[in-house]
Amino acid sequence: MKLTIPKNYDPVLTIRETQQAIKYIRDTFQHEFGKEMHLERISAPLYVTKSSGLNDNLNGTETPVHFTMASIGDEQIEVVHSLAKWKRNALGEYGFKPGEGLYTNMNAIRKDEELDNIHSSYVDQWDWEKVITKEERTIETLKAHVEQIFKIIKHMEHEVWYKYPQAVNKLPESITFLTSQQLLDEYPDLTAKERENAACKKYGAVFVMQIGDRLSNGEKHDGRSPDYDDWKLNGDILFWYEPLQAAMEISSMGIRVDENSLHEQLVKEHATDREQLPFHKKILNCELPYTIGGGIGQSRLCMLLLKKAHVGEVQASLWPEDMRKACKEANIQLL
Repeated sequence: MKLTIPKNYDPVLTIRETQQAIKYIRDTFQHEFGKEMHLERISAPLYVTKSSGLNDNLNGTETPVHFTMASIGDEQIEVVHSLAKWKRNALGEYGFKPGEGLYTNMNAIRKDEELDNIHSSYVDQWDWEKVITKEERTIETLKAHVEQIFKIIKHMEHEVWYKYPQAVNKLPESITFLTSQQLLDEYPDLTAKERENAACKKYGAVFVMQIGDRLSNGEKHDGRSPDYDDWKLNGDILFWYEPLQAAMEISSMGIRVDENSLHEQLVKEHATDREQLPFHKKILNCELPYTIGGGIGQSRLCMLLLKKAHVGEVQASLWPEDMRKACKEANIQLL
């Protein structure tokens, strides 16, 4: 069990006050996010068929919760890990044009997740995706969307301050852009997570770019599935989180693979067999729009803005009994 207990922790808000704050943050953020990013809210599935190739493979080692349905026969159905691929497919099927996009409330189960202060087996996030042109598949486009998301999160800090001034967390004024290779060059003796911590503590908020490919030391900064993000045009939004003395990831996002980068990345991961799946065929045949998208953790955002010590304070999930006991003794009230 990995658990950090802040010294003299004070949750400030009661459980019922926290629940009210959660609803306010979620309602307000998704309204502002949809408006500022020009995104339409749509419904999304909890599960997809394995044969569609639409589920997120994450790092390739996690196994999804799966089952069969009496009315569909032997077809294997998987609870989603995320909607990274489904969204792009939906944009194509629904006829979205460049500059238009969607967002949805995504609920997922990641049963292999190692649980700690910020990781849960239950994932709740705003998944979003927007159509762009092939010419817009650039670092400049990626950075512009990151800046916009950061601006919306900063606006939420002020919104929360008006209602809960005693509880709101003060966020940095700007976000710094660094590639994963730059982090390695600056902190060659640290692990990837330690490099993120060091950079976030230095700058306050960081967008770590280009995640998934191997660095100059032969290692990956972090794992990324090869069939949705373009590893040259993606990244994570991280904030320095004082209560835990660590970086907190709020969003993973990126410009999605085109027909060339999909094949290149599948070759690198020895996963070219996926090219026979329906979703992958559409990309290789240029039948889906070029897109940018990502996910923003709902509970993570609530935790960040309300300065909570554990994601279980803002999310109802399952936790090991020894973790619950340790949290209770430290005045950390898990839902």
